[in-house]
Amino acid sequence: MHETMTRRHFLAAVPATAAAGTAGLRAAALPAEKPALLGGKKVRTEPFPAWPKFDQREESALLETLHSGKWYRGYGKNVAKFEEAYAKLTGAKYCLATANGTSALFISLNALGVEPGDEVLVPPYTFVATINVVLRQHALPVFIDSDIESSQIDARKVEAAINERTRAIIPVHLGGNAADLDALLPIARKHKIALIEDACQAHLGEWRGRKLGAWGDTGCFSLQASKNLNSGEGGAILCDDEDLRERCYAFHNNGSGLKAIGAAFSYKTTGFNLRMTEFQGALLLAQMTRLEEQTRTRDENARYLTSILKEIPGIVPARMYPGCTRNAYHLYMSRYRKEQFAGLPRAKFLKALAAEGIPASGGYTPLNTQPFIKEVLQSRGYQRLFSKERLKQWEEQNQCPANDQLCEQAVWFTQNMLLGPRRDMEQIAEAIRKIQASAAELNRSGA
Repeated sequence: MHETMTRRHFLAAVPATAAAGTAGLRAAALPAEKPALLGGKKVRTEPFPAWPKFDQREESALLETLHSGKWYRGYGKNVAKFEEAYAKLTGAKYCLATANGTSALFISLNALGVEPGDEVLVPPYTFVATINVVLRQHALPVFIDSDIESSQIDARKVEAAINERTRAIIPVHLGGNAADLDALLPIARKHKIALIEDACQAHLGEWRGRKLGAWGDTGCFSLQASKNLNSGEGGAILCDDEDLRERCYAFHNNGSGLKAIGAAFSYKTTGFNLRMTEFQGALLLAQMTRLEEQTRTRDENARYLTSILKEIPGIVPARMYPGCTRNAYHLYMSRYRKEQFAGLPRAKFLKALAAEGIPASGGYTPLNTQPFIKEVLQSRGYQRLFSKERLKQWEEQNQCPANDQLCEQAVWFTQNMLLGPRRDMEQIAEAIRKIQASAAELNRSGA
């Protein structure tokens, strides 16, 4: 083909019978469009949908609560109504609203009897709160490597880490995708250890048709500002055991349980004030009116985006286990393989995406190697609780090579980016293809 052949002549030369396959030929034959990072035109100029979504429903709910003068859950009804509604929505028997997702995890550890000197199995790919609550309980967080394909805890590596001190496992349904509950639940039952679902990012996600958070001894949710169900700050615990619900309630209420209400006032145990306010409860009841529709929109857009991205070499969408019947898509997670982008470093790929109007994140860094954890384990308290031999063994075993690789490759899109029309998904893919076509030039540039 002559080098100066025009676009019109080239297309005319393509046989009609091959029309379905012309897209790749066109891309190969025509000069790549200049990436925005190098001065070209941006793929997307308008912002993605804003978050949170609100209207007169939230305004009316807040004003009604304000004028009622009943701002504390002991006086009002909003928090109790939210608990009842969220339990019904998720299929759990009980829901306890809490101050935030961190406190939901902290309450669960205490209610399930995790004590100083115990060990808790955790993933290295999660928000730091999952680990902080274990450390504040003066227990030892034992990191289980990630399954790089799913970004979840690798259930195949869990059982080998269990010993006589292991008291609980906290799988995290990261990004709204599900950890492998078919593998994890039998292990927990076999060894008689608690399973606490960290479902802080997984509102309305499902495993085999049942909501995430409703499978373990407890399921913990965050209702923080970025979350798919949002009250600025807030959390929730699901469980099916009445006695466990009572222990959770008591701990979150300074040691006074539900059964003490209306009776002679007394404290049955130690605890903290980790209660939700009536204002948060009011916001959540309003936000819940949109939750199912928003979840459906995210799911449809994410599935479409996956179908497009799978056609781009070097972009690998996170795998879902067969049991995951619904991904909540708090995050759209994928991996970036730079060898398919002329060796373009991920940091520069993310910068080029942002220049095209497509914001993206590189996700978490390896949590298991954070300096503060080692400092805590060297503290006076931990030196008393754990032998030098155990702490040395912990350090030697604290290797998560799959997670290290995941942290180098991850690319995330946030949930609000999935709330618009299909065209938004096409623009994401368009920007990635545009960057890939000019990856070598981007790699050489100083931009």
